[in-house]
Amino acid sequence: MTTDTQDFSPKLRGRPREFDMDAALDEALRVFSERGYYAASISELTEAMGLTAGSVYKAFGDKRGVFLAAFDRYRRMRQQLIDEALAKGPNAYEKLRILVAFFAEASCGEIGRRGCLVVGSATELALFDKEVASRVSVAFDFDERRIRDLILLGQADGSVAKHIDPESTACALLALTKGMRVIGKTGRKTEHMLAVAETAMKLLN
Repeated sequence: MTTDTQDFSPKLRGRPREFDMDAALDEALRVFSERGYYAASISELTEAMGLTAGSVYKAFGDKRGVFLAAFDRYRRMRQQLIDEALAKGPNAYEKLRILVAFFAEASCGEIGRRGCLVVGSATELALFDKEVASRVSVAFDFDERRIRDLILLGQADGSVAKHIDPESTACALLALTKGMRVIGKTGRKTEHMLAVAETAMKLLN
């Protein structure tokens, strides 16, 4: 399986040692996911992170620095969760089912309404910020390669039909899974999104 080796982590300025960086970034993630980048104020971020404005500026430089660090943490956490889930699949087809269901379940209820930071960044920031655009592109490319590699593995182990085109099907499943996160912002029910996931799996038959 393809691994994501490119590191875009911002260089923090004089990282403070008196607070939990990951816990602070988790709170920043919540604010950015719920409010979006432009609507999230530095005062909202500092309050959520439990930090003074001075600590935030010292650690991250500015609001954009907080966002980039939160973006990278979000991706690391999501990839870890996905890797742990995929390890439970007995073959490539079941791994793909787990992957699609993962996105479906993340597109329901409160988590679904909060949305995906990567997808949100693609629509809100990527057109105007080259660094964010690069991060989004890397994230999408990584996800698409993972799907393609699982399709190829499935064709090798016999769990995915040989006639399936890995490239176009991977792109279609990428679009479907990212689209789920957009639709999830409207408060869809779990059973509805899981039904969408089952329909998506028909692309592999």
